[in-house]
Amino acid sequence: MSGAGARVGVGARFRYDGETVEVVEMTATTAGNEVVLKDGQGQVRRLTLRELLFSDRAQLIPEQAGPFAADVEQIASVVLGQLHEDERRRVLERAEHVREVLTGYRSGSPELPREGEPRPEYAPGEPLEAKYAAKAAELGVGTRSVRRWVALFREHGEAGLAPKKGLIGSPAASADERWVKIALEVMVEHTDQSRPSRTLVIERTRARVIARFGPDVVPQPSRATAFRILAELEGRHPLFRLSTKRNRDIADRPEGPYGKLRPTRPGEYLLMDTTRLDVFAFDPLTLRWLQAELTIGMDWYTRCITGIRVTPVSTKAVDVSAVLYQCFRPRPAGRRWPRHAVWPEHGIPRTVLVDVDGATGPGVASPPLVPETLVVDHGKVYVSEHLTSVCRRMGISIQPARLRTGRDKGPAERYFRTLRQGLLEALPGYKGPDIHSRGEHPEDEAFFFLDELEAIIREWTAVVYHCRPHSSLVDPGLPGLRMSPAQMFEHGMARAGYIEVPRDPDLAFEFLQTKWRTVQHYGVEIDRRRYTGPGLPGVGLRSPYDGPVRNGWPFQVDPDDINRVYFRDPTTRAWHTLTWEHAPSARMPLSEDALVFARKLAAAKYRYPDDRLAVADLLERWNLGLGTTPVERRMILRLSREQAAIDLPRTEDAVASLPSVRKVLGPSDERPVEPDVQEPVPEMGDDDVADEDDFYADALEEV
Repeated sequence: MSGAGARVGVGARFRYDGETVEVVEMTATTAGNEVVLKDGQGQVRRLTLRELLFSDRAQLIPEQAGPFAADVEQIASVVLGQLHEDERRRVLERAEHVREVLTGYRSGSPELPREGEPRPEYAPGEPLEAKYAAKAAELGVGTRSVRRWVALFREHGEAGLAPKKGLIGSPAASADERWVKIALEVMVEHTDQSRPSRTLVIERTRARVIARFGPDVVPQPSRATAFRILAELEGRHPLFRLSTKRNRDIADRPEGPYGKLRPTRPGEYLLMDTTRLDVFAFDPLTLRWLQAELTIGMDWYTRCITGIRVTPVSTKAVDVSAVLYQCFRPRPAGRRWPRHAVWPEHGIPRTVLVDVDGATGPGVASPPLVPETLVVDHGKVYVSEHLTSVCRRMGISIQPARLRTGRDKGPAERYFRTLRQGLLEALPGYKGPDIHSRGEHPEDEAFFFLDELEAIIREWTAVVYHCRPHSSLVDPGLPGLRMSPAQMFEHGMARAGYIEVPRDPDLAFEFLQTKWRTVQHYGVEIDRRRYTGPGLPGVGLRSPYDGPVRNGWPFQVDPDDINRVYFRDPTTRAWHTLTWEHAPSARMPLSEDALVFARKLAAAKYRYPDDRLAVADLLERWNLGLGTTPVERRMILRLSREQAAIDLPRTEDAVASLPSVRKVLGPSDERPVEPDVQEPVPEMGDDDVADEDDFYADALEEV
């Protein structure tokens, strides 16, 4: 603008409520200054000067309608910000020459003179025309150019000396608005379809414009201009450049800016998600590659990974419960992990402890937390009755993410990408994020079993991911500080002042499925399986529970090991183990899916099958290598895992705990009592098989 202020007095014109008025009188009263306005019809109105100047109903009409009067030019910072380095330097030099013409000093102030200033030809008191001529001769330009520079500098400052740059024109702005609107409409219609060519979109746009407005009504752009318009519309609605899946994801974005939850302490929000790993695992039954899925739990505030579970083919609800259980009871750390990657068993960082060496113990792989809210998607395993019932009993809220909105769990998605780029790419059997990135024969390189792959991911997460600074982990008070998830956990403890820890030693039973059954003289029957054992209520005893089954009792069932179920005495609050009557014939943990499949095979083979015969026949089938269907392979893979999904605590058996009974049963049937302090159970990883060089060679020789 030519000036930051404008003269308001008698004769000044305003536009008030859409009418042009003129100030005819200004008076000062005790209430304040007032003005008298007269419109074109001669009507007079009186207003306060404050309302005239600051009300939205009034607008000053400038007397000079120059280019800056209506504030159509950009502000000085915008004008100077568009200059390149050499252009900026020339503008500053020209401004120094103008200041020397006006004041005799290039700095513009006598208090900051340079050597030899002021020069005689620019000394104060010299005629201005003589200064113009001297500067024109010095710079080799005309006197009119110097005079124009001085006028622009006086009116706009240094921004007036900058070269004029108009706004960058766009092809869409030069074309007819109706044609551009219909072209964008056609592009949006192809969001869920296969990718069209630009020529097809142009032809359909032209046909729709003619059908809607008639021929020769809307000017049609040339083919080259139409291509440039589509290139510009690609920024609003991607269609041609990216993949069709990516285009659909962008089209589903919200109109406004993104929003997210704001965690304030550790454990407030726990993100849980599952992804298909971009690396092949190894099938110990058929010695072939297979797909694997990774399920994680992540504390949103600290980005710490609190639970990891790798499953074959697909994920079940019990796997998700196992990941949630690891938040309460983390897995033990590896024996060869570096000290900085091992968490104390109580979860409090070492920097908070006084006696670090005497309080750490063996250590765990992640900090224990009691989550308050789970943020999950709408997968079947996350909305299953099993997980929701577990969360209900534990007092954990569930907050589902929006459908097809991966950014609601953005930190978890970012961890999957970091895992792929930081670890999986370097592993044998890496197959890339999609089929277009896959190598020729990636499955020929796969040799990691599921437990080995899970141990590698767990170790990398503890050693690398938890100790590396993240750009998103910041403190608003220290915006330049970048913290790692482990440091953010310490920061969260200092900020919240406490952490929630599990208090129940028998917490693992809470994560199993609950079955309501009545007690009969032969024991309890669950899905056509009969269980007996010490601690079972009497047949005629009335149940104190108001469950879905009349006079029913709750029993905790592990679907991955149906040889045992667990019952809690409501009076003593002690847990008891009930054994399946056919468990001795299984000789290994048997899943519920495997038993159902065995019953189907036995029903087709025998006239009067029973569970003992069905299980024996199924195990014999697997031992002979006949179980090669995808369903059977998944069952065998789940049973072949040496690491249980949930580490159940040892329950006291009044009979089996007697020393004489232990001596008779022998070490094979005895469940060893773990000492209070012991070496952590080693994770399956490359370190565990490094000493057996011919392990895989022997396995492959049997094929």
